[in-house]
Amino acid sequence: MMSKPIVAIVGRPNVGKSTLFNRIGKKRVSIVEDMPGVTRDRIYMDAEWLGHEFTMIDTGGIELETNDTMLNAIRHQAKLAIDEADVILFIVDGKTGMTNSDEEVANILRNTRKPVLLAVNKVDTIKDNHDIYEFYNLGLGDPIPVSAANILNLGDLLDAVVEQLPKEGEAAEESDEIKVAVIGRPNVGKSSLVNALIGEERVIVSDVAGTTRDAIDTHFVTDGTKFVLIDTAGMRRKSKIEMPVERYSVIRSLRAVDRADVVLMVIDAVEGVTEQDKKIAGYAHEAGKASVIVVNKWDLLEKDSKTSLRFTENIRSELGFMQYSPVLFTSALTKQRVGRLTELIKFVAEQHNMRVSTSILNQIISDATAINPPPAAHGKRLKIYFTTQPDVKPPTFILFVNEPEAMHFSYLRFLENKLRESFGFEGTPLKLVVRGKKEKDE
Repeated sequence: MMSKPIVAIVGRPNVGKSTLFNRIGKKRVSIVEDMPGVTRDRIYMDAEWLGHEFTMIDTGGIELETNDTMLNAIRHQAKLAIDEADVILFIVDGKTGMTNSDEEVANILRNTRKPVLLAVNKVDTIKDNHDIYEFYNLGLGDPIPVSAANILNLGDLLDAVVEQLPKEGEAAEESDEIKVAVIGRPNVGKSSLVNALIGEERVIVSDVAGTTRDAIDTHFVTDGTKFVLIDTAGMRRKSKIEMPVERYSVIRSLRAVDRADVVLMVIDAVEGVTEQDKKIAGYAHEAGKASVIVVNKWDLLEKDSKTSLRFTENIRSELGFMQYSPVLFTSALTKQRVGRLTELIKFVAEQHNMRVSTSILNQIISDATAINPPPAAHGKRLKIYFTTQPDVKPPTFILFVNEPEAMHFSYLRFLENKLRESFGFEGTPLKLVVRGKKEKDE
């Protein structure tokens, strides 16, 4: 599913894996905090060194002997990353020294029969190099001293990584992928929905609100269409954000929306639409993203023949600004209607990217103004001279008029409705821009 070679970064908790990951990628993707267990899922990021492209995976710290459910899940995710990887970058802590856990992880890595590079992190100065020698005992070749925090010796490490990348089968050209952000309040079933959608436990699922703290890119293909699924942290009201790590998560969720083409707005069927749902959906709408409203946990409701109709009417009432979004009632647990999600995502992505020819566009606007003439303001009647569509994602229309201040928002809404009647644009917001233009210029 990924054309580029994969480099997995693994090791005990709190040895600096995420800091190294962010340094190599030159941007802050993984949450970095001085506490174990912050990176819980696998996080993917493309990187490049001296013309060689590869995909890195940051993983949660491996704790081998633990009864903690979350730590066991982290260990499972790290093992999945190791299975996926072409090269494994094993990070140990030069300040702490070699531990029993390091030896146990090394035993696992030696059995993978994959190239393993041993990086001793937190070697902050050249004189600290003597800290690396005990790590020869791990039997993984020459340890490479680095300092992710001080960007020391990262070039040598990346040279070693590139040397181990597969030489044959150059990365295939990247085709268009539909980027999908899964958003919603904590604990509405976003991670479970992702797992049901892709059929693999790529994201940790837990009933603890706030489990997914990072935004995670998951690549998958269905019926020849490539998707990138971004599972985001559940967004919380600011008053509920107590740890700095939670604050990063909200920012990460908003950034995930920014880089998505399509947003899956997940709502809890039992709780219905809440004020927080409105704020989250509002951000996606304002960002101009295509969207599908997914009502999850539908299996938990007592239903009659009109339950879905009543629920849809409530959504249309509460999320009035998203009248254009299709609504799908699902259950991640039973996989009810989950199979329809990919076709809906593809459909709204196409609508989001639709372009209308200028001649047909102006004919529709002309017909609309004939049926319902534009309003007058200060004694001057509004005239629409010309309309053009300069952009998509979202479809954007510029209306050149004689008096921009005479354009009332209600008339703009009327024109938007006429465009939707004529062309569909289901699942995508439309952007209508009004500009002044003198008649003689026209």
